[in-house]
Formats: sequence, structure tokens, C-alpha cells
Amino acid sequence: MRKIALITVTLIGGLWQAAPALAESFFFSTGAPDGRLGALSQRPSAGNLETETADDFILTQSTIITGATITGLIPADAPLSNIRNVEVELYHVFPRDSVQPPSGNVPTRTNSPADVEIDDATRDGSLGTLSFETGLVNANFAVANTVVSGINKKPNNVTHGEGPASGEAVEIEITFNPPIILSADHYFFRPEALLSDGNFLYLSAPRPIVPPGTPFLGDLQAWIRNSDLAPDWLRIGTDIINNTTPPPTFNMTFSLTGNTVPGTGTPGQANCHGESISGLAAQFGGIDAAASALGFSSVQALHDSFRAFCEP
Repeated sequence: MRKIALITVTLIGGLWQAAPALAESFFFSTGAPDGRLGALSQRPSAGNLETETADDFILTQSTIITGATITGLIPADAPLSNIRNVEVELYHVFPRDSVQPPSGNVPTRTNSPADVEIDDATRDGSLGTLSFETGLVNANFAVANTVVSGINKKPNNVTHGEGPASGEAVEIEITFNPPIILSADHYFFRPEALLSDGNFLYLSAPRPIVPPGTPFLGDLQAWIRNSDLAPDWLRIGTDIINNTTPPPTFNMTFSLTGNTVPGTGTPGQANCHGESISGLAAQFGGIDAAASALGFSSVQALHDSFRAFCEP
């Protein structure tokens, strides 16, 4: 009898170990604005360079990102409709997706965003691949320092910032259509907003991240560049502001939501697409249910997104 019981326990244990990992909800946040910094992160427009501010996050398994929020400063008394468009790009960590060797125009590229974005992860409101809603957080919000135009190549990179600013703190809630599929890795998140009038200053968050934010090991400081500096990037605190010893460092205010999908295939492998679809169907009880639960508008949209994800 004892032998039979042992065999039963062993079989149950083996089945438990073989059970596939299931999709779970995903949430990441750097926390609320801390009032230390506003950094320009804005689409190009007449007479204005594109300026990009990016901060990092880590995924420990494949994840489908369905939405994001960002918080920024717009001019005082401006209507929320002043925000005309939002674009989001994602970057690997340098030297991936980058030209070697570094140009020498910046102090370092270690731990910076890559030269170019991840193509299939870009979402743009003007192209209908994201939608956004805006809300007022604080009608009179101030930051101690700003970085807007003082984004210069070495040796003129240290400007100490451009001083304090105030205005309306606004939160932009973003929905990606289609969602963004990412494998486990270290990434930079770069949002931009385009205003009808004035600048969108992306607001800093505490560094290190503190609850209710989502602290993680390997948290890097925020970087910035404009069209004149690209493809290089500068560390906002260490390379530009640099007004204390040690120099200040910053996170930026953003959150991400979605679902982990541990059953997906490996990008670049021949069976990636089929393995991913089979894994999702098994986890959700069918591919139609998977598409609905994961925020895709149709099964075809899910297939198309995973084909792009699986390309080497």
C-alpha cells in the first residue's frame, strides 16, 4: 500500500512540474512625479527639433503590453486638447541596434538606449496604433529644474539645466492597438507628446523607485537626445545637469500594463509563431479567447503581431 501511495504522489508531482506556466497580469510603475525635473520629450514641429527622453524597465519573461501612462507638464491654463498627438518607442540597451564604435560626441554610451528603436514596437496616435486620454493631475505643479534645449555634444554637454518651471501636471493614459509583444530583456521606454502650443516636459519620478512604484535591480538613469545629437544620447543628470557631487540621477514617470505570456516561442526560431499560438490557445482555452483577453482587436491582429515578434 505504501508503495502504491508513493507512486501516486510521484505521478502527481510529475504532472505538477509539467504543467505549463500561465499568463498573469503585468504592471510596472516608477511612481508619482517628484518635482525635481521636467525634460522635453516632444514630436518635431515647425521650428522645433524632435527631443526624446527615455527611462528603463526590465521584463523577466515574454510580456504583452496593452497600455501605459505618462505624466508631464504643459503650460499653465492650457486646455487638455492642446495635446495633439502621442508617440511611443521602445529601445534595447546599447550596443544592440546600434552602430559601432561610438561616435565620441558624448561622454559614454554605456547603459544608454540603442541608436534606433525596435521597429515593430513603435505606436503612434496619428497612425491609429495607439489611442490616448488626458487628465489633469495638478493645475499648479512646479519642477526645480528643466532640460529643454541645452542638449549639446561633448565638451559642451554640462549646462546645469535651464532652471525651474511650473504649469499643469497632466497624465496621459495610452492604449496600444495592437498591443506590444516583448521578450524577456532590458528596455528603454520613450514617449513623446506634440502640443498645439508650448512644450511637453516629461516629469521625473523618484530614483531609486519607492513603493507604490515597482523597484527593480538594475534600474538605470534617464537619458535624453534631440535630432542634432542623434543617434547618441546623454544622461540627463550625470552628463547635462551635473550640479552636485555626486551628480543627480533621475527616473521618469511612467507605468505599463499588460499580461505575461510565458508560453511563447523564441524570436528568430522557425517554430516561434506556431509555438506561440499553440501556447496561447492552451492557456486561454482557444485562440479567440486569447485574442480577446490580451487586448487584440481580432485573431488576425494577434497572428500578425506574433509574426512580427517572431522575426529575427
